[in-house]
Amino acid sequence: MLEYPQFDSVMVSIGPLELRWYGMMYIFGIVSGWLLGRYRATKPWNKMTPKLMDDFITWAILGVVLGGRIGYVLFYNASFYFSNPLKIFAVWEGGMSFHGGMLGVLVAIWLFGRANNMTFMELGDFVSPLVPPGLFFGRIGNFINAELWGRYTDLPWAMPFPGAGGLPRHPSQLYEAALEGLVLFAVVWWYSSKPRPKGCVGALFLLGYGCFRFLVEFAREPDRHLGFIALNWMSMGQLLCMPMILFGIGWIWWSYRNDV
Repeated sequence: MLEYPQFDSVMVSIGPLELRWYGMMYIFGIVSGWLLGRYRATKPWNKMTPKLMDDFITWAILGVVLGGRIGYVLFYNASFYFSNPLKIFAVWEGGMSFHGGMLGVLVAIWLFGRANNMTFMELGDFVSPLVPPGLFFGRIGNFINAELWGRYTDLPWAMPFPGAGGLPRHPSQLYEAALEGLVLFAVVWWYSSKPRPKGCVGALFLLGYGCFRFLVEFAREPDRHLGFIALNWMSMGQLLCMPMILFGIGWIWWSYRNDV
């Protein structure tokens, strides 16, 4: 069993102002996506330009923050927030949903594409390879915050997390950082390195994320207030990943079959 590193969640403190590691992880994710997007925008088969990428990043930030928060409220704790509506705005207390953030970014892609003569599929294919680094940093932030830890295990790399009852648990945040962040980035970036059928880069991202998240959820402790959602073993995260997996498989199959 390993010892959990006792991180100080505050990165820098100046008087009453605090910069927390979790917030910094969001900044790292946004900056990495922006820089990768500017590089990707130089490729000749993209309609995106570095200047447009500078504009789009603002739309993406709004999509991530608003969608992530609204998604957490609706998917994970609707009854609490409907009873305490002012708590919806207390983002400093935590509570962001990847699936909500993804829907927020999809709305941003649709709106930005309409305003800049790009189809939803074109812009979605452009943006998809830029997302995994942000997922990597986000999961590292979860690990530093000692949240979203895994289920009990006796594996040698298990560790007891603060507030988790002292039991050795899977460091599931690190599993997700490796799979959803590093591995997914390598696969989608490689696949997007040359022209592909329309929508397939985005579909591969959805398929890859859905599969990796579905798998890691077997090692991740379900949310206490939700437990298992279906079949006495399926978590909310797995339930939300199923449409991603099915759409990813279906779109890739249809696209190659019809040579779009």
